[in-house]
Amino acid sequence: MSTNSSIRKVKTSDLELKDRLVSIQRVTKVTKGGRTFSFSAIVVVGNEDGIVGHGLGKANEVTTAIAKGVEDAKKNLIKVPVINGTIPHEQVSKYGGATIFLKPAAGGTGVKAGGAMRAVLESVGITDVLAKSKGSSNSHNLVKATFVALLELRDAYTVSQHRGVSLEKVFNG
Repeated sequence: MSTNSSIRKVKTSDLELKDRLVSIQRVTKVTKGGRTFSFSAIVVVGNEDGIVGHGLGKANEVTTAIAKGVEDAKKNLIKVPVINGTIPHEQVSKYGGATIFLKPAAGGTGVKAGGAMRAVLESVGITDVLAKSKGSSNSHNLVKATFVALLELRDAYTVSQHRGVSLEKVFNG
């Protein structure tokens, strides 16, 4: 991850977060007494205005697993630059076996992305983006790869501050 992750952490106070269930799985533990079933849920929360987080919850009941996932997601919030409903630039990212590609799109295009990536991108508030997942389709790794890509996004203002030059010089080179 980039060094920007510590700067982009967000506090949960004063935010109205909407949660989305990405996937839920029934997992089995085999013991001497037989099989024990429990549930694992991955959840994405966001305010649809540039702030998003993801979390994993595990419990013996579905509703408890989702609630734990939401609480975990609120601890991992990040700020993402969204410009006119899309991302500032193309981004390729990898996590585990999942590789994703994000590309900005013109207004009215919509969110062209698969299930796990769609939940993250819509929770951020991105309305127009083209996305492609390559490799593993594991929803946990896709969500984490999408977060890695979103953390690496930088808008022109951030680039100009980092380089110590004016905003015009960033565009005109």
